[in-house]
Amino acid sequence: MKELFVKNVIIGKQFETSTNYEEFIKIVKERKIKLHVVETRQRIDIEKDLYFDVLWPNSNNIISENGINNNSLVFKMVYKNISCLFTGDIEEIAEKAILKEYKNTNILNSTILKVAHHGSKSSSTEEFLKAIKPKIALIGVGKSNNFGHPNAEVLERIERRWK
Repeated sequence: MKELFVKNVIIGKQFETSTNYEEFIKIVKERKIKLHVVETRQRIDIEKDLYFDVLWPNSNNIISENGINNNSLVFKMVYKNISCLFTGDIEEIAEKAILKEYKNTNILNSTILKVAHHGSKSSSTEEFLKAIKPKIALIGVGKSNNFGHPNAEVLERIERRWK
């Protein structure tokens, strides 16, 4: 944001602070960037046929365990008949809360899944993947990273979805 022109920023509601977050807010204020703070059950219309449904975080269900990750922004981008679920760094505890929040709906069902937490073993449970039913799963991870991401068990769970 220091080097690019940014007009708007959309972030999930924050329940904790950090040095990075404070620096982020400082830059937003200095550059007079419009800040949109969102949480569960909000829709953001971008243009005709393109919108975001915000699924998480939830002020009424704040997760204290590893709060920065588990209260990550989770949203579904919908463009015509294609959808992509962006899951931030949530872990199993947040996945369970999201499943409970949206039970009896098909809102999690998505064409594409951005796999949570870089494919960490703490995410992408069978139940969560079953609710999403992705045709494509994307994992953002660096080659030879120190964390061993993506986890082999997570890759197996994802692969089983297509068998």
